[in-house]
Amino acid sequence: MNSKVFLRSVVAASGLILSSSAMAQAPRVDFPALSPACTLKQRVGLTDIEIVYSRPSVKGREIFGGLEAYGKVWRTGANTATKITFSTPVKFGGNEVPAGSYALYSIPGADQWTVILNKVTGQWGAYTYAESNDLVRVTVKPIALSQPVETFVIDINDIRSQSATLNLIWEKSRVPVKLEFDVTTTLVPQIEALMASDAPKNSGQYFNAASFYYENDLDLKKAKDWIEKATDNNRPAFYMMHLKAKILAKLGDKAGAKTAAEKSIELAVAAEGPKSGFVKMNNDLINSLK
Repeated sequence: MNSKVFLRSVVAASGLILSSSAMAQAPRVDFPALSPACTLKQRVGLTDIEIVYSRPSVKGREIFGGLEAYGKVWRTGANTATKITFSTPVKFGGNEVPAGSYALYSIPGADQWTVILNKVTGQWGAYTYAESNDLVRVTVKPIALSQPVETFVIDINDIRSQSATLNLIWEKSRVPVKLEFDVTTTLVPQIEALMASDAPKNSGQYFNAASFYYENDLDLKKAKDWIEKATDNNRPAFYMMHLKAKILAKLGDKAGAKTAAEKSIELAVAAEGPKSGFVKMNNDLINSLK
């Protein structure tokens, strides 16, 4: 190889090395996501719910009946199809669903939606969605919103110990799906075993047991016995006395309920001041007894 050819080869190689080095050192640009990822975690009763989804925005577009056509399967968000996980069995729109993870698809409609739990998660969009993998389909009537919502949101609301509402909210629509959980079957034997045991029990345990029985329309006589034990001290908690008033009212003991409510007011004012929310709640209860 003559010297000129060799020199040109060395220069070219040096240029490639310098070019590769410059590319390797280029600063990274972290652009904001057009549809940011979101993870919602919510405990309802004894069940942990996790929803992983991406949140697109309206950006001046017509969404349902436009960008997301009526009658067409939607990923219920953006990017990868929305994933929902239940730690225990649940009723989804009245349908029994085992614990596990599912893809949450939906089919928007002007007058009704179909909300779907599909057994295959991790799919991008709804391009490879197969109806044969559906676990349940629920027909839901959408609720019109008075104010439009710019960015798609999924929330869990109306939370009780054994139920909640899953809401799909975007543009001018809210699509609610009822969730139900069987807490009673699990918790009642545990409560009964605790209360029947000789182990020492504190006022909080008695209060929690009485509250669960009251809220779930179980044995009110037991609830009354437990709340009386919870408040059997010189200065019971005002919220415990309020529960006692509600239990007695539900049992038809108006006089006992009024006395307990008045005591709850006294204790609430001492603990939180005259603006305590329990003042109004107890007064409302007293007025309902008339």
